[in-house]
Amino acid sequence: MELAQLRYFREIARLGSMTAAARALGLRQPTLSAAVRQLEEELGATLLQRHRGGASLTAAGSELLRHADEIFALLDRAAAGIAGLEHDLVGHFVLGCHESLGAYFLPRLLPVVLKDAPKIALSLRNAPSAEVLAAVLEREVHLGLVVNPHPHPDLVMVPLFADAVDFFVRAPANAPAAPSGAAIYAPESCATHEFTAAIEILNTGPLIFAGRVQQCSELLEQLAERGAVPQRLLSCGDFELVKSLALAGVGVAILPRRIAAYGHEGALRRLHPRLPIVPDEIVLVYRADLPKTRAAAFLKDAIASTSRAMPDIGLRPRPR
Repeated sequence: MELAQLRYFREIARLGSMTAAARALGLRQPTLSAAVRQLEEELGATLLQRHRGGASLTAAGSELLRHADEIFALLDRAAAGIAGLEHDLVGHFVLGCHESLGAYFLPRLLPVVLKDAPKIALSLRNAPSAEVLAAVLEREVHLGLVVNPHPHPDLVMVPLFADAVDFFVRAPANAPAAPSGAAIYAPESCATHEFTAAIEILNTGPLIFAGRVQQCSELLEQLAERGAVPQRLLSCGDFELVKSLALAGVGVAILPRRIAAYGHEGALRRLHPRLPIVPDEIVLVYRADLPKTRAAAFLKDAIASTSRAMPDIGLRPRPR
C-alpha cells in the first residue's frame, strides 16, 4: 500500500466522483481507477461502489478512509513538528556533565533556559568527563560539559572557562574576611605564608582527595617530587565529599577552585601559593552532525553566555 494510492482514494471519497477526483489531482481517470483497483486487490475488499452519479464508499471503504485520515493527520503533525524544530525553540536534549561541575554551573544556566525557552525539554546525565564524552559520541548525550577532553574528529569542542585543581584547607579562625573574586586565590589570601608550614600541614595530613580523578594523582606525584609525603591519605569517591570533609576541618583537600568556592566562598583557602596546581579547561562538546535546529543553537549560545559570566579565579584558559 502506497501513500499515493491512499491520497487518491481519499480524494475520490471527498468528491464522490472518479472524474472529479482525477480533475482535482491532475491525473487521467484510468490512472486513478488503476490505483483504486490495486488497493482493492491488496486488501481483498471492494472499497467503492461505482454508479451513474459517481462513486460511494462501501463499509470497507469507510473503514479504510478512517484509517487513512489518521495516517495523514499523523504525517501533518510530523511535518509541523519538524518545521518547529527548525524554526522554534522546541525539542528534547540531554545535557551531560560531572556532578560537581554541574553543581556550580547548572544553577546559573538552567534558569535562563527554563525562562526563555519553556518548550525545550532537558534531561541531565551526571557522569565523569570520560563517560560524558563517550555518551556524546554514542549520541546518548547531545551536549556535554567536560574537563580537558582529547580532540576527536567527530566532535566539536568549544572552550568555555578555566579552573585549576589546588590544595585547600578550612580558613583559620583568625583569618581576615575573604576578599571577593579572584583576589581570594592571591598569595596574601592563602592559609599560610610560610612554605615550610604548608609542607608540615601536608605531611601531617590527612590529605583528602578524589581517588579516581587523574589530576589528584598528578598532584600527589608532584608533591613526592618536592619531598612532601603526607603520612595519612584519605581517598574519597567524589569532590563533594572531599569538600564536605575539608569544610569540617578534617584535613587538606585537593579540589578544583570553583568547586571549593561555590556555596562557601572564602570558607576554604588555598594552602600556599608555591604548591603545585593542575590547570583545567572546561569544554562544551557535541557531535559535528548535531542537527542545526534553532533550539540547539539557543542551548549552545546559552551555555557560552553563562560561561562568560563565570567568576574570575585568576586563571586563563590554556592556549590552543
